[in-house]
This record gives sequence, C-alpha cells and structure tokens, in this order.
Amino acid sequence: MEQAENENNPNSLTMVHGASSESYLENVLSEPSLSGLKRLRIASWIELRLLLRLAAPAIMVYLINNSMSISTRIFSGHLGNLEFAAVSLGNQGIQLFAYGLLLGMGSAVETLCGQAFGAGRYDMLGLYLQRATVVLFFFALPITLVYIFSKQILIFIGESEDVASLAAVFVYGLIPQLFAYTINFPIQKFLQAQSIVAPSAYISLATLGVHLLLSWVAVYKIGLRVLGASLVLSLSWWIIVSAQFLYILWTPKCKSTWTGFSWEAFTGLWEFVKLSIASAVMLCLETWYFQVLVLVAGLLENPELALDALSVCMSINGLLFMVSVGFNAAASVRVSNELGAGNPKSAAFSVVVVNLVSFIVAVVVAIIVLSQRHVISYIFTDGEIVANAVSDLCPFLAVTLILNGVQPVLSGVAVGCGWQAFVAYVNIGCYYIVGVPIGCLLGFKFNLGIKGIWSGMIGGTMMQTIILLWATFRTDWKKEVEKARKRLEKWEEIKEPLLKEKGLK
Repeated sequence: MEQAENENNPNSLTMVHGASSESYLENVLSEPSLSGLKRLRIASWIELRLLLRLAAPAIMVYLINNSMSISTRIFSGHLGNLEFAAVSLGNQGIQLFAYGLLLGMGSAVETLCGQAFGAGRYDMLGLYLQRATVVLFFFALPITLVYIFSKQILIFIGESEDVASLAAVFVYGLIPQLFAYTINFPIQKFLQAQSIVAPSAYISLATLGVHLLLSWVAVYKIGLRVLGASLVLSLSWWIIVSAQFLYILWTPKCKSTWTGFSWEAFTGLWEFVKLSIASAVMLCLETWYFQVLVLVAGLLENPELALDALSVCMSINGLLFMVSVGFNAAASVRVSNELGAGNPKSAAFSVVVVNLVSFIVAVVVAIIVLSQRHVISYIFTDGEIVANAVSDLCPFLAVTLILNGVQPVLSGVAVGCGWQAFVAYVNIGCYYIVGVPIGCLLGFKFNLGIKGIWSGMIGGTMMQTIILLWATFRTDWKKEVEKARKRLEKWEEIKEPLLKEKGLK
C-alpha cells in the first residue's frame, strides 16, 4: 500500500524507503506490477526533474559565457565591418581551436568524475580535477604559438592581409584566456559531476555584467578598440575561474570531493592523457567543423561580406549550441552517474528523455529564426547588405539548429559512457571525409558559394547524427555498467601504490 501511495504522489517520488530519486527511477523502470503507461509517466516525471535541475543552470552557464564572446563581437562590429570581420575570424578561426581542444580534454574529467560520483568514490573527484588541470596546462603551452603566429597562419591559408593583421591583434589579447580555460573546464566538469551547477550560473551572470561595462569602457572610452575587447574577455574568464575555485574551497558540498592539493595529481598522468586526447579529438573534430566553414568562406569572392553574414549566423547557432551543450552536460552527468551506480535502465531512459527535450527546443528556436530572418542581423551590425545575405542563409541555419539539437546531446551520452575514441573515428569520416570535401566541391566547383559549402557540411552532420543514434539504440547498457566498474577499478589501482608508499593504506 505504501508503494502504491508513493507511485501516485508526485511529491513523494524523490524518496521511497530511503532510496534516492536516481535509485527509485531504476526501481520504477524495473517494477513488473506497474502498467507500461504508469511506469512511463512516473519515470518521465522523475527524469525530467533530475534533468532540468542539471540542464537549466548548465544552459545558463554556457549561454552567459558565450554571450561574453558574442558581446565582444557586437562591440567590435559597431566599430566597422573590417573590425567585425577580423574579430569574427580571430574568434572562430583561432580562439575556437583552443576552446575545442581544451574543452575536449576536460571532458575526460566528466567521464571519470561522473562515474566515480555515481559509485560513491568521492575522494577520486578532487584528484581527477587536479590531474586534468596539470595535463591541460602543459598542452596549453604549445597552443600559445598558434596565437602568437596567428597573422602568418591566417595569411598562409589565404585570408586577406588586412583582416588577418587586425585579427591577430585581437588574438594576442586572448592569450590569458587560454590559460583560464585550463582551470575552468576541469572545475566545471568537477562540479557538474556532483550536480552542482547553479553556483556557476550565478558567478557567470555576475561576471557578464562586469564584462559588458568594462568592454564599453575599453573599446569606446579608452580607445583600445579590438585589443581592449579581447583583453577584457580574458579578464572576465579569470574572474569566473577565481570565483568558482573559491566556491569549491568554501562550500560544504565539496567537502568529501575536494580534500586539498595532492602530489598524487602527478601520478597516472599518461593514462589520463590518453583518455583526454580521445576526448579532445572527439570534441575538436566537432567544434573545428564549423570553424572550417568560416575559414573556407574567407577564400570566397568578397570575403568580408561572406564572413560578416556567416558570423551573424554562427553567433545565432552558437547560442543554441550552448543550449545543446547544457543538455550535453546534463546527459553526460546523468548517464555517467547511473552507470557508476549500476543502473542500466535508468541510463537508457535518461538518453531518450534528454534527446527528446533538446530536439523540441531546437525546433522551436529554428522556427523563430526563420520568422525573424530579415531583421535578425541588425543585432550585430547595421549594414543592409549583410542583413540581406543573412536572410538568404537562414534556411541553412535553421536546418543546422535542428541537427545541433540532437548531435551534441548524443556526444554527451558518449562522454558519459566513455566512447570518445569511437565518436572521434565517426567524426573524422562524416565531417572531414564527407562533409568538408562535398562542401568545397559544391561551393567552388559548382559556384554555389557559401550555400554550397554549408550544404555539404550539413550532410556530414546529418550522417554523423544518424550513426550516433544507431550506435546508442544498439547499446547494451548492462555491459556499459560493467565497463564503468572496470574503469573505476583501473584508476583505483593507479592510486593505491602511492598511498601504500605513504603508509596511508
């Protein structure tokens, strides 16, 4: 009788006989006495609560952080079309390279921390955080060379000298931001694995206000123009990093997962590097895909107009992509936590719910964009020629938005399961063997310009999404639970020898 009462009382769904909502979800999905419809209704209620509690703050964090980058482009865009094209090229052509690489490497923390937290091995989370920061810092050092020689790189690949020179000035101011990434991404994944997301959202929101004020002063009042815009962006990221780390030190929520700095962070680095590289390749191949679109667009006739129109579309796409990345983070946490806790049915059900919710959001946004296609570019720049070009590209943008409502979420599922290497191979084939060559063929050989390039790349994304959907559909979730258990045991084996040497075991 008690169970029946709980089944029909939504307010009691989070706890049955002392069980958490996650374990209760597994019980509901496994309960043979419930009808299929009632099981679906109760499970959906539980999962939506868990999902939205994670996804809403995560989406807010990614949107706000992306808004800082977009606002930098907006401030620069109102200086002139050349400045807007240069900042867009520096942002999409150089900054996104580092962002994708380091965020991808940080995704290794997401897999390990999520599964360790689900398994109740809380002491491992702080160690994973420190290992990731060490690895990312050393990988960031050679990336600075790309920033330093950005002008030569952009000119070498065919960009105009005027745009490349000004883009390089912007990029120089982003070098401090590069090292903020090495700390921010591991911290972000460390907190997300514990379902601690709201504090990061509040920190980002407060920083955005500071960023807007300082950008206005630096760009217009002091006259630092594009260099001032990038320096302020770097400062804003360091404010976020500092505030998040202080929160970890202060909050009792991290008492069991952060036990202080440890020399153990320098052990097992090679194993961590291998998983980080697989994660980086997976995400980089995704984030660089549309970076290639921007770079190739710079080779078209009238590259300034092409870059301006494409930058507006990519900024809009970036906003929804941040929403999808928020669902990506939620999916990764939910799946990794459930696998670590040994709940295969809950992991599978989470995958279905998060993909469905993200897809619905993407369709709604695509409809809004199409309805406002003639005016949407005026947010970024005042030019009527650019507005017309953007309006012409909006149907391609709408299709991309819908695909990006599903594809990043599937990547989040892959991170939660530890499939990074498999997805990396899929990305290489779909994006760079199919998408980019077909896009270039349509754009240059058949003279379809940016529409042709974008069409080919949409084809690659669609192929990748279909493959990931098929792989997810065929997954044996009981085997994934066993893989998660073995992965955690492997990392425990790396840790234990050092503990024994110190006499702690």
